[in-house]
Amino acid sequence: LNGRFGFDAPRGCGPGQLKPKVDKELAKGDDRAALALVKDLQGGLAAWNAFAISPQQIFYISLGLLFLWTLDAVSFGGGIGSLVVDTIVHSFSQKYHNRVIQHEAGHFLIAYLVGILPRGYTNSSLDALQKEGSLNIQAGTAFADFEFQEEVNSGKVSATTLNKFSCIALAGMSTEYLIYGFSEGGLDDIRKLDLLLKGLGFTQKKSDTQVRWSLLNTVLLLQMHEAARAKVAEALSMGKSVGSCIDIIENSINVSDL
Repeated sequence: LNGRFGFDAPRGCGPGQLKPKVDKELAKGDDRAALALVKDLQGGLAAWNAFAISPQQIFYISLGLLFLWTLDAVSFGGGIGSLVVDTIVHSFSQKYHNRVIQHEAGHFLIAYLVGILPRGYTNSSLDALQKEGSLNIQAGTAFADFEFQEEVNSGKVSATTLNKFSCIALAGMSTEYLIYGFSEGGLDDIRKLDLLLKGLGFTQKKSDTQVRWSLLNTVLLLQMHEAARAKVAEALSMGKSVGSCIDIIENSINVSDL
C-alpha cells in the first residue's frame, strides 16, 4: 500500500486542474483528448456518487486504512495483512490451496523417509494462527531436527545430515514439478538451503553439485512413493494428526523399497 486510495484523476490532475488541461487540448485542436479528460473525471465522480461517498468521507476512509496498515506493519510485522491476503487466496482459489497441500505433503513424506520426524504442519496463515497463535507463519511443516540444529550451531554439519536437510528442503518444490510441471512455491526453502551451504563455506560449484544430487534423490523417492504422498496430502487437507499421517506412510510403503 502507498497511502493512496480511491479514484485516480487522469494524468495526476484533480477537478481544479482539469480546466487548463482541457483548454490546452482544445487549443491544439485535439477534441478527442479534451473529451476524454472530461469523461474520465465524470466517470470517476459518478462511481463515488453511486456509493454515496463524499470527498470528506473518502479522506477519512483513506486515513483510517493508512493508519491500520501502519499499525500492522509496526506492531505485527505485516502479519495481519499477510493473514488477510493468504486467507482470501485459499478461500477463493482451490487450485492454489491444493498446490500448497501437495507441497507440504512432499516435505512431510521425504522428511519421514530420510529419518527426520515431522512434528507439525500448517496449511495456511489462518491455520498457523489457530494452531500456534502466530501472525507471521504461513503454510509449512516443522520437524524435530534438534540434532541438525546442534550440528549447525557447532559449525560442523556431517555429510549425512546435510544430505537429509537438502532433500527435505527441495521436496516441496520437487513435488510441485512432478504434479504440475512447474513450481510456484519453495523460494524460501531454496533460500534457507543456500544460506546453509554458504555458511558451511561451499563454493558455488560445490553447492550446485549438492543441490543436483539432492534433487535427483528427492525426485526418485517421490516417484517411488507417489501413492503414499497422495494419501498424506489427503490427510493434511483433512487436518489429520502427525501420527495419523505417519500411519498412512507406514501402511502405504514396503520396507523393501526403502
